[in-house]
Amino acid sequence: MSYIQDVRQSIVARNADQPEFLQAVDEVLSTIKPVVESDSVYKNNAILERITEPDRQIMFRVPWTDDNGNMRVNRGYRIQFNNAIGPYKGGLRLHPSVNLSIIKFLGFEQIFKNSLTGLPIGGGKGGSDFDPKGKSEREIREFCQSFMTELARHIGADTDVPAGDIGVGGREIGYMYGQYKRIKNIYEGVLTGKGLTYGGSLARTEATGYGLVYIVKNMLEAASAVNGNSVTIGLSNGIKGKTVTISGSGNVAIYAAQKVTELGGKVVTMSDSNGWVYDPNGINLDVVKQIKEIKRGRIKEYADIVKSAEYHDNGKVWQVKCDVALPCATQNELDVNDAKTLIKNKVLAVGEGANMPSTTEAINAFQAANVLFMPAKAANAGGVAVSALEMSQNSQRLAWTFDEVDNKLKGIMSGIFDKVSEAAKLYATPTDYVAGANIAGFLKVAQAMIAQGV
Repeated sequence: MSYIQDVRQSIVARNADQPEFLQAVDEVLSTIKPVVESDSVYKNNAILERITEPDRQIMFRVPWTDDNGNMRVNRGYRIQFNNAIGPYKGGLRLHPSVNLSIIKFLGFEQIFKNSLTGLPIGGGKGGSDFDPKGKSEREIREFCQSFMTELARHIGADTDVPAGDIGVGGREIGYMYGQYKRIKNIYEGVLTGKGLTYGGSLARTEATGYGLVYIVKNMLEAASAVNGNSVTIGLSNGIKGKTVTISGSGNVAIYAAQKVTELGGKVVTMSDSNGWVYDPNGINLDVVKQIKEIKRGRIKEYADIVKSAEYHDNGKVWQVKCDVALPCATQNELDVNDAKTLIKNKVLAVGEGANMPSTTEAINAFQAANVLFMPAKAANAGGVAVSALEMSQNSQRLAWTFDEVDNKLKGIMSGIFDKVSEAAKLYATPTDYVAGANIAGFLKVAQAMIAQGV
């Protein structure tokens, strides 16, 4: 039995009830085989055993009182996975689906994603099964304060720096940051995604969506350069002139759509957990922002306002013909049947805006059909990259302009593409960006772990 097979068996035995975590581990282990088997140093230092086991798993209760005076209790999590290259860094997710498996998969992915940015940040993740939907402002504030009361003892600017994720935006970060200061009596950059009036960074809101589009543009243009005269017509133009389907209507989806539009593409779909809209004229982002960012409403309302749009409460956005597909909603939202539909409709490229939004079978189908595919570890790293830039600004007591941050983001995403592409060429095939992302991310962390000893 090979080293990788032996480690995988051990991981399955110890985490059998954690399907999302096992899926994330399998994807990494299946692609880093050429590296691990090329040098016994990885086995001798038990790198795979260590990198797949969190440094610590923190679980705690979060009591709070609803508007009717009833005491409620949720479960909180913080997984501090690996700090070989920097303090733990990763978001907080508030959603009823949150459990240990999901937080561990997200934290494990974060190790490699953060490594790819080239910035000194380790991997972590956290959250709670609290559902912010339908809650009053007071209930959300009280929950956030209770959650931070426990979390505060485990985090710090040089220890663990959380950020936002699903269900955690600027409002929630503000309440948590206020509670942290109240408890610790320290004004430090312990959370990122903060408001601009108290240490936040310009371009942080836009970063994940913008970064996704920047790297997909890099991927399309690189394919054009490789293929030369035989390239599909229009590939060399990057995003310009492309029809794009996007799932989701949260932060990542909105700002990916904004950047696609700025670069000359046309976004024709968006969705939420209830259904999706198709607008052949191109999604009107002002309407979406009004519904989602101000009213906190449902995407269905878009079709009531924009008469050219259709609303569907069944099916998925992937049935709409497109050149580029950007899944930006949640994990495993794009399955093999969706992939087959996109392939049949001649999709050129897929970029993952959410964390692990494509199933393993879907990824395999895209790769078999030679569809350009950029995995989440690389494609949605823009958010955490600008979070790290926010940490830098906080440490220096500086505030950079939007253009300064955006230009750094472009450079980081271009650097990620180069690292992923180079690793793919060395260890797999030139356009196997899944293997490239896993290998490039793994090498840096593994080398740091070896250098630091056990």
